[in-house]
Amino acid sequence: MSPETTAPRSLAEALRARDDASLSALLRSRPDLITPVPTDLTQLATRAGTRASVVRALERLDRFTLQTAEALAVAREPATYDELLGLLAGDDGDPAVTAAFPHALGTLREQALLWGPDDRLRLVRTARELLAPAPQHPSPTGLGPTVGEATAGMSPGRIQEIVTAAGLASTHDSVSAVASLSALFADRSRMSALLDEAPAEAVEVLSRLVWGPPYGQVTAEPAAHLRWLIGRGLLLPTAPGTVVLPREVALHLRAGRAHRVTEPVAPAVEAATAHSPQAVDSTAAGQAYTTLATVEELLKDWHEGGPAVLRAGGLSVRDLKRTAVALDVPEPVAAFWVELAYAAGLVASDGEADERYAATPAYDAWLELPAAERWAKLASAWLAATRTAGLVGGRDTKDRTLSALGPGLDRSAAPEVRHRVLALLAELPEGTSPATDSLLTRLHWERPSRSVRPAPDDLRARLARWTLSEAELLGVTGRGALSAQGRALLGLPAPAGTRAPQPSGPGDRLPAHPRRRHPAASPAPAPHSPAEQAAAAARAAVLLAPLLPEPLDHVLLQADLTAVAPGPLERPLADTLGVLADIESKGGATVYRFTPASVRRALDAGRSASDLHAFLAAHSRTPVPQPLAYLIDDMARRHGHLRIGAASAYVRCDDEAVLNEILADKRSQEFGLRRIAPTVLVAQSDPSGLLAGLRAMGFAPAAESAEGDVLISRAHAHRTPPRTAPEPVPDGPPVPDATLLGAAIRAIRAGDLASTAPRKDDAVGGRPGDGALPRTSSAETLATMQAAVMTGEAVWIGYVNAEGAASQRVIAPIRVEGGFVTAYDHTADEVRTYPLHRVTGVAELADDQP
Repeated sequence: MSPETTAPRSLAEALRARDDASLSALLRSRPDLITPVPTDLTQLATRAGTRASVVRALERLDRFTLQTAEALAVAREPATYDELLGLLAGDDGDPAVTAAFPHALGTLREQALLWGPDDRLRLVRTARELLAPAPQHPSPTGLGPTVGEATAGMSPGRIQEIVTAAGLASTHDSVSAVASLSALFADRSRMSALLDEAPAEAVEVLSRLVWGPPYGQVTAEPAAHLRWLIGRGLLLPTAPGTVVLPREVALHLRAGRAHRVTEPVAPAVEAATAHSPQAVDSTAAGQAYTTLATVEELLKDWHEGGPAVLRAGGLSVRDLKRTAVALDVPEPVAAFWVELAYAAGLVASDGEADERYAATPAYDAWLELPAAERWAKLASAWLAATRTAGLVGGRDTKDRTLSALGPGLDRSAAPEVRHRVLALLAELPEGTSPATDSLLTRLHWERPSRSVRPAPDDLRARLARWTLSEAELLGVTGRGALSAQGRALLGLPAPAGTRAPQPSGPGDRLPAHPRRRHPAASPAPAPHSPAEQAAAAARAAVLLAPLLPEPLDHVLLQADLTAVAPGPLERPLADTLGVLADIESKGGATVYRFTPASVRRALDAGRSASDLHAFLAAHSRTPVPQPLAYLIDDMARRHGHLRIGAASAYVRCDDEAVLNEILADKRSQEFGLRRIAPTVLVAQSDPSGLLAGLRAMGFAPAAESAEGDVLISRAHAHRTPPRTAPEPVPDGPPVPDATLLGAAIRAIRAGDLASTAPRKDDAVGGRPGDGALPRTSSAETLATMQAAVMTGEAVWIGYVNAEGAASQRVIAPIRVEGGFVTAYDHTADEVRTYPLHRVTGVAELADDQP
């Protein structure tokens, strides 16, 4: 038999027969195998069979591919293609299973969970141990042990009794008796004839065990129909009082199927409601604007230093409630906005002794961006974040409450679930929202758990539900359907028949990502490189920009001391109006109310009455109402009439009657006021407390400096030191790029060449394949190297580097001089120089090696 047709004897040999493209697919689907890069293919095969790596690979299989692996785990080893297909398609041959089976088998081969030709299929031993039925961990197939496994501890006499009762000829040994019984149970016609003789009650017992669990309890004196089954081996004892249905019997009763329900085709995501794409995009754009306004409002609320940081980290429940009231949203939604700002690097802890949350310097840079770009930054941060706001308020493994901005909120699966949910929305017709239950069913098919149906508290199901609600809050979706900017954010091409806006620059150009069409294909990996993510965010901003309302430079003043902003205001106008008036209601139109306190706040900030009149006249489309003008003039006339400084504090006023009024008011007694001059009072209170107290009494005092000048109180913008956004917690090693894959495969093949290349019989020291380094004397090493330079042949060497790490290499010496050998190293695929004193030995390769 030629080497090309020889079946591999191990997974390492199967990997050795693969081409570079196949190895790249393996390392891309299982990136943990390349961390660090294996020295050769034998080490790669060993790593691919470790329990942790196999469990990780199995968890990423879709339902049908996992069912294929489970069927192979209960098949005889090795199994043939037709035997395995029969376990999945049954005796009737389900055409859908037959069509999907080659792809599932190819996936298992690609991921090195299965090896061997079609007539000798073998599951990696670790995978077989994980998926095969066992009393400790029942198989999802519901099958029990084989006849051979169930009778392993049974006496030879008892086995012969079962064989005889089943109508078979007795044998001279237990092995042949078990084989004869197994053949009977696997023969459809003979098995049917045997069951035709069974009592009706016995058939009923078998029907209850056939789909699992296969174990049942019997008494010390079983009924007649149970004795009939036990006597013929249709039920075999495994422990006192316990019997099991042998696997061969169950497969006959199941018509050859390993699973009760085989799911070869991914369930479709059903449409719930259809809207026009324009309505979806407009709704999403409106919510995107609300997102920007809410995040700005949150950071303004924390402008002078936000809530204190808990000792264990995060916001307290009380602070979260206060934030929810300030934003006028429920607490879970407030937690989402806080976590979003944190993920985008806009808020962090200030790191002071009295640690508090505050805006970061990045917030000021973010405010300077156009609105669409600000939204794209928030949406990109949400899409990649592993912190999960939906967990806030829950409990961790130690029964501690999970707080917003606190530890324990990272879930590494969150980015993949978000990408996958949005990608499934993109597969629906434009403007169509999904039926949530069908979406969850599809996700469960793609990443199945042990349960047959997704549990309500399953993490992936909860992540999917949170994704749908958070995407709607952000404006990635509108009315439940994926928006145009949401599609661009994923890096997906625009739907056929639509014309996307042209990119404004080279950074806006997005790579094409073709959809996978196979009905049983695993979900395409969603994460992009940083450059692709930036390009996708830029394209999303381009699509969103025309849909956002243009900022206005005017308001409508009304006679009831309110101002109506019919849309978003330009930032300088909004900032000034936010000081001069209080926001009374928000929505499509924002209502501001002017009060004595708000006007005083503007005067405290250094504005004069004439400045306020000019500001309102310039930005109002209606005349300034007389009541508002009177309010400004009245507050300006009274503002600063009283002066407060440090004595602890003092009050001075040119009008003695005002001071008399203060002293006569019982509310002033708490400040310890006393007159030291006709126009001066001193107090035991500090200036800030006295200032607030007199204002509460209805006066309008102003603070003054030690020089007697009026102090202008401006909002102090508290900022943290420069902070970086939190890094997502990776879900395992990152997927290697093409450059890393190419270098890794070259290194693995070169190392494999060094470890498997045949050597001449007269090699001194180690032998091929035993892992030992060759050992030769210094003189022999030098002579062999010089001879190889003259003949141009490659040699096998053992080498110990400066760190003491030993390795074996195949080199082609070019020259030997000064105690060094310069050679082309096949292992490193480059020319290197080695000190001869670090070479443990050298051996010539066999004549048929290059």
